[in-house]
Amino acid sequence: MTDFSSQTTPPPASSGWMGHPRPLARLFSTEAMERFGYYGMRALLTLYLAQHFLFSDTTTTGLYGGFTAMVYLTPLIGGLMADRFLGAKRSVKFGAIVMALGYAVLCLSSLGAPARPYAMIEGQRYDVTLATGNRASGGAMAEAKGQYVTDHGQALRIRGNDDKSVSLLRADGSVARRIAPGGFSAGGERSALYTFLLIAGLALVTLGNGHFKPNISTIVGGLYAQGDRRRDAGFTIFYMGINLGSFFSQVLCPLLAVGMGSWSGLGWWAGFALAAAGMVVSWLLFQFDGGMLDGHGERPQHANGGRDWLIYIGTFLAIPLVYLLFTGLADYVKPPESSGLIGYLASLPILGKLMFGTFLVAVPGILVWSWRNGSLREFRMMLAAMVLITFNTVFWTLFEQAGSSLTLFADRNTDMSVFGLFSISAGQTQFFNALFIILLAPLFSLLWNGLSRSGREPTIPVKFGVALVGVGAGFLFLVWGTRYASADFKVGLWWLAGLYLIHSMAELCISPVGLSMITKLSIARIVGLMMGVWFLSISVAQYVAGVVAQFASVETVGGEVTNPRLSLETYVGVFTHIGWAAVVIGAVLLALAKPLKRLMHGVM
Repeated sequence: MTDFSSQTTPPPASSGWMGHPRPLARLFSTEAMERFGYYGMRALLTLYLAQHFLFSDTTTTGLYGGFTAMVYLTPLIGGLMADRFLGAKRSVKFGAIVMALGYAVLCLSSLGAPARPYAMIEGQRYDVTLATGNRASGGAMAEAKGQYVTDHGQALRIRGNDDKSVSLLRADGSVARRIAPGGFSAGGERSALYTFLLIAGLALVTLGNGHFKPNISTIVGGLYAQGDRRRDAGFTIFYMGINLGSFFSQVLCPLLAVGMGSWSGLGWWAGFALAAAGMVVSWLLFQFDGGMLDGHGERPQHANGGRDWLIYIGTFLAIPLVYLLFTGLADYVKPPESSGLIGYLASLPILGKLMFGTFLVAVPGILVWSWRNGSLREFRMMLAAMVLITFNTVFWTLFEQAGSSLTLFADRNTDMSVFGLFSISAGQTQFFNALFIILLAPLFSLLWNGLSRSGREPTIPVKFGVALVGVGAGFLFLVWGTRYASADFKVGLWWLAGLYLIHSMAELCISPVGLSMITKLSIARIVGLMMGVWFLSISVAQYVAGVVAQFASVETVGGEVTNPRLSLETYVGVFTHIGWAAVVIGAVLLALAKPLKRLMHGVM
């Protein structure tokens, strides 16, 4: 097991890189390129599922939430394997290779033809035609933009109604047929091979990330001795590298995949290929470090190197298991609301049960271990860490709407015009978060350092509480902006950008501070495992985020909504509820800040 208090002796503040240990520069660039790959893929994923494979909103957000949940669950195992056998450095290298393979498989999954849309109307199947507004119907009448079914030789446009019924409209706008709620459903006819490649690619990314993600953060923590006050600033710089990589990928991957403005792009494959290239660069930077990382993240002294291949082979053997967990999400059907909370929990797919079960076992289990094997002071510090980890789950549940419900909101109910000069794509809106982090991270680093020197730096619980209030305020800001929606039920792009600005400031109060908090409050010999628990809390949050996003599901046909007004109202209702919930929970944590400070024994 790794003891970070003795692993390395940091240089004085005046030497190294930006006043920090020189290896931080290599870790910064490695993580930046790894995040280039991951966030570039993530910027595409929700839209890829909804528009290429034509999954429903419920399936799309469920798959997205389950995938991102697994991305943060596997670090619990990856951190443990590094602590006991591989060491952080070997884990990072292997994880990078597996993730690159995953992005390559996703690229292959996009080479097949898109799913063919269809609609089930009162038990009968109809093929769906998507019109862009410039095609002829019957040789005489130009189709309006929308989705059409052909009934008795007549092209009828599909329109969703406010009461969730569906109307089929003739060319003159009159109603040819009205389908009662529940009588209409849409879907897509997909290739089994390319669907298999999609799920297999996501499984590879998930498993590779489990080896990579916790261990590069652990190496960063190991650069600083216990009590080194540069640690928070170092993690903030490291976090800026994450967002530097994600900023460029969230612009470039959607640009190549779906284009921008009048350019239609090269196709989904190009976006995923660029993500794979970024991951390869990350591996190269770490593999050929010129000796800069010698002595950092090495194999534990007691470990047997002969077991490495068992871990490598076991990782690939786990692919079918992860595959089955993801397919369970795709087949999941929510129970009726009358089933209650117990019925809902019982109906969860295997992955949902795994998420909640692992968290409910891990948190008290580690606390029991700490009580038995650590001092009273260490136990109290671990207790404080677990309380903060629980509140961290709430934050990420709401923040991670960015990749699901907020991306779909951008696609359906946001005017994507930039000052009337050009338009961006829905996937590219995620770059706002990365841009604001890049701009604000140095300021926050200076802020924490300045307040620390004057003895006025807020405690970790206060920072967490502010973050929760902030993430709620971001949603309420966007809800305010929906009052000024246009006649076609679209909100100006800058209201969405404002949400990301507020969320980015909240993120800087919790994420880099949280990583640093784990390395400061954890018992040294299980810090890798505790880093995994930190990511486990985010894993549970990602899964619940998918569930929350499902409440914002709207009816789509061929990947497009049939009623923009109902879509906007649905998003406003969900965002209002989660916004106020976050503000209240943040206020509760701020009230608990002083008791938690006592448990932390001076850790800031």
